[in-house]
Amino acid sequence: MANPAGRHFLQIPGPSNVPDRVLRAMDMPTMDHRGPDFADLTRDVLNGMKRVFKTEADVVVFPASGTGAWESALVNTLSPGDRVLMFETGQFATLWRGIALDLGLQVDFVDGDWRHGVDPAEVEARLSADKAHEIKAVMVVHNETSTGVTSRIPEIRKAIDACRHPALFMVDTISSLASIDYRHDEWAVDVTVGGSQKGLMLPPGLSFNAISAKALEASNTSTLPAAYWNWQAMIKSNATGYFPYTPATNLLYALRESLKMLLDEQGLDNVFARHQRHAEATRRAVRAWGLEILCLNPEEYSGSLTAILLPEGQDADQLRQIILERYDMSLGTGLGKVQGRVFRIGHLGDFNDLMLAGTLSGVEMGLIAAGIPFKRGGINAALDYLADSL
Repeated sequence: MANPAGRHFLQIPGPSNVPDRVLRAMDMPTMDHRGPDFADLTRDVLNGMKRVFKTEADVVVFPASGTGAWESALVNTLSPGDRVLMFETGQFATLWRGIALDLGLQVDFVDGDWRHGVDPAEVEARLSADKAHEIKAVMVVHNETSTGVTSRIPEIRKAIDACRHPALFMVDTISSLASIDYRHDEWAVDVTVGGSQKGLMLPPGLSFNAISAKALEASNTSTLPAAYWNWQAMIKSNATGYFPYTPATNLLYALRESLKMLLDEQGLDNVFARHQRHAEATRRAVRAWGLEILCLNPEEYSGSLTAILLPEGQDADQLRQIILERYDMSLGTGLGKVQGRVFRIGHLGDFNDLMLAGTLSGVEMGLIAAGIPFKRGGINAALDYLADSL
């Protein structure tokens, strides 16, 4: 459609829709980032982010995508040649591994099928076998954006503790933060990685590290270069309300507003419940269509997105193209090993029942238009669940 009427449906798993309130908050004159008003802004957003991470520890904000937060977690805590344990849960775990290798780390990468999360028993077995404690960090993606699989972080923490291993515990929450329950302190995570463009409902451009005391201590002996990413410099400046270099000022305006929105929704637990409700409605639609959810373990279903596997011989990218051209809706593509086999529905961030109904209607109409064999009725299955679960 050359000039489609109405609003584009952006239903990829991030960047997610940016609410009008957040857009208006960004549309302000740039503030003096050395002035007193900016110090108040800094304190507001850092205190708010601590509530989102559920931590009393330090949280730092970098002008970067989530990839920057990945690198920051590594360069502040590790040294060249250090050994780390990672798990192939999908495309983003694989990309984080690539950064670790580029930095000169040794990576034990446990193969996976992209349909399951990290197995806590495998974590315990690997660490128990590491009698010399050569493994310096365990690195896990909480919610794998490419697959819609959520790893069980509390169980992984218990596995680490069961063998009394001193490795740092690092978790990527880029597509789960502010969408799926997460507890940095309670789950004893050492470095949590986050990004602005998904559950926080902002454009891309801010990344986050929540840092335990143990991780901060490790930063005193790490020898990987960390100039731009240096936690110590950031924390020292933040204590006065400022940054060691020019921050992304207008994105910080936006972050303050998005934090207000999240906390205005009667608390984060209600935000998480809303995401889980929309995720379950989506899964009911998929089952009614006779299609397959990529994630195989119901305990690991994602609240942020659903990845849908098409029957053998069907092209998921062609389906996405038809839906975009006919109904002006963007869905997530399959990545890496599942490219062409999977499409992804993002149901995170600024999202409600009617938006989900429109999204699922577009998918069902697209399945018909693409000639993909399926059963009709997915929309009704989702609507029945939404109506009954209010």
